Amino acid sequence: MNISPLAGKPAPDSLLVDIDKLLTAYFELQPDPSVATQRVAFGTSGHRGSSFERSFNEWHILAITQAICAYRRQKNIDGPLFIGIDTHALSQPALNTALEVLAANGVETMIAAGHEFTPTPVISHAILTYNRGRQGGFADGIVVTPSHNPPSDGGFKYNTPNGGPADTDVTGWIQDYANQLIEKALDGVRRMPAETARRAATTHEHDFLHAYVSDLDNIIDMDAIRGAKIRMGVDPLGGAGVHYWPRIAEHYRLDLSVVSDVVDATFRFMSVDWDGKIRMDPSSKYAMQRLLDMRGKFDIAFACDTDHDRHGIVSNSAGLLPPNHYLAVMIDYLYSQRTQWNQTAAIGKTIVSSTMIDRVAKKLGRNVYEVPVGFKWFVGGLLDGSLGFGGEESAGASFLRRDGGVWSTDKDGIVSALLSAEILARTGRDPGENYRALENSLGPTFANRVDAAATPAQKQMLGKLSPEHLQITELAGTKVMQVLNRAPGNDIGIGGIKVISEAGWFAARPSGTENIYKIYGESFRSDEHLVQILQEAQKVVDQTIASA
Repeated sequence: MNISPLAGKPAPDSLLVDIDKLLTAYFELQPDPSVATQRVAFGTSGHRGSSFERSFNEWHILAITQAICAYRRQKNIDGPLFIGIDTHALSQPALNTALEVLAANGVETMIAAGHEFTPTPVISHAILTYNRGRQGGFADGIVVTPSHNPPSDGGFKYNTPNGGPADTDVTGWIQDYANQLIEKALDGVRRMPAETARRAATTHEHDFLHAYVSDLDNIIDMDAIRGAKIRMGVDPLGGAGVHYWPRIAEHYRLDLSVVSDVVDATFRFMSVDWDGKIRMDPSSKYAMQRLLDMRGKFDIAFACDTDHDRHGIVSNSAGLLPPNHYLAVMIDYLYSQRTQWNQTAAIGKTIVSSTMIDRVAKKLGRNVYEVPVGFKWFVGGLLDGSLGFGGEESAGASFLRRDGGVWSTDKDGIVSALLSAEILARTGRDPGENYRALENSLGPTFANRVDAAATPAQKQMLGKLSPEHLQITELAGTKVMQVLNRAPGNDIGIGGIKVISEAGWFAARPSGTENIYKIYGESFRSDEHLVQILQEAQKVVDQTIASA
C-alpha cells in the first residue's frame, strides 16, 4: 500500500468536509436509478454512500425505510422498532427522514432519550432484551451509521428480531423493493413532516444508555477491574459512545479516563489514516495516533469506531495490538474463564482471520466455525449459545454473557474494549503480554493485507472464482494443500478465493466500495516469507482475472 505523507498527522483543513454542502446535497440531489452506484445496495453492513455522490440521499432513506415497513408487514413483525444514530453528519437527517416514514406507517418506534447518540451494539442489546421470552410482538431495529467510514459518508442498516445484521435474503428483498420505489419516483412511500413524526403517538423515547450500562456487569467482571485498580484510558474517536464511557466509569466506580469527549462532524481532531483520508478506524496505527501518544499513561487504553462496534487496544507492552492478536487473546481467556458457558460452544472466525485462532482452539479442545466475511454469519450461533464468541479480523467481535446467555448478536466494541481490562486484572498481564505467551507456546504467525487495483469486471470475476480457475500448486516454496471458494463452517461462498499451503495462506476478495481487491496473507515462518506469499498471490490473481 502507498502510505500518504499525511498519515498519522493532524488532519489539515483541506481534508475537512463542508458540512453545510453535505447536508444540502442530502436533500437536494436525487439518485438516478439507471446508474448502478446511485442505487440502493446493501453490502456486509447495510447501505452506505455519500450525498455528494448521490449514493446516500433523502430518496434512499425514504425508499429503504418504506421497504423495511413492507418487510415487517410481510413477516408479521409488529413489536417496536429501536433506532439509533452515530455522530456522522448525515446520520441525524437520515434519522429524521426515517421517522417520517415509520410514523406514517404506524410503526412503534423507540428513539434515544434527549437526542442521545446510540452505539450499534446497544441497538442489538435492546432488541434482544425486549424479545427475551416473547412468543410474538417481536422488536427489530435500524442503525444509522457508515461505521468508521470518512465524515462525508452515511450508512443505514437493518437488524432483524434476532438482534443481528439482516441476512442476505432479507437485505436483498429490502434492496430490490427500495430500488423499485426510487424507479417510481417514490410513489408508494408514506411519510409525514418530521416534527409531526417526532410528536406522533407511535414515537417513544427510550433510555438506551441506562439499560445497556447497568447490564454490563453481566458480561464483564467489573468487580475484578475495580478491585485491581486498573487505570484505563478510552478515546471514543468522537463516536456514538462518547457519553456512555463516563456513565460506565461512574456506575461501576472505575478508574476510567475519557481522553476526549469532543463531537465534531468534520472529525478535525483525528489523525489522518494511511491513505490520506480521515477515517475513525481504531485498528489503524495512523488513525489511533492520539491514543498511542499517551501509551504508558494508563495500564491499558482502548478506542472504538464511530458506531462503537469495533475496538482498538493499546497495551503498554505492545502498543496497538493487531486485531488478529487480540482476537486470539480474547478467545484464549474467555474459553478458559467462562465456566458457565456451554462446554461444546464453538469459536467463530472469518475466512481471513489468523490461523493463531485455530491453534488456540485446538489447545482449548474447541471446534472452529469458519465463515465468510460478515458478522451476520455468527448471529444464529451467538443466539442459541452454540458459539461462545464470534470475531472478524477487522476488529469486530461479540461474545456471550458470563452465564452463557446471549448479549449482543452484532459486534460490540465496548465490551471487547472492557475485556482487555478484565484480562489484565485477572491474569496480571496485558493483552500484548498474553499474546506473546501464546506465540511462545503455539508458534508465531506473520500476517498482513494489501490492496491491488481491479476493474469492476475483474472484481466481479474474482468474486465468482472457483478452485479449478486457479492454476497453482505451490505457494512461496511450499506445497498448496487446499484451494477454497466456500467457507468450511457453513459452506457459503466467500466471494473470492483462499489458497492454503503447508507454511501459510492467502485469500483474495473484491472490495465492495472501491475498484480494488484485497489480499490477506499469513506466513507461519517469517515476515520475509509473508512478503513472498503476498507477491505471488497478487501475481496469480492478476493473471487469473486479466481476461475480464
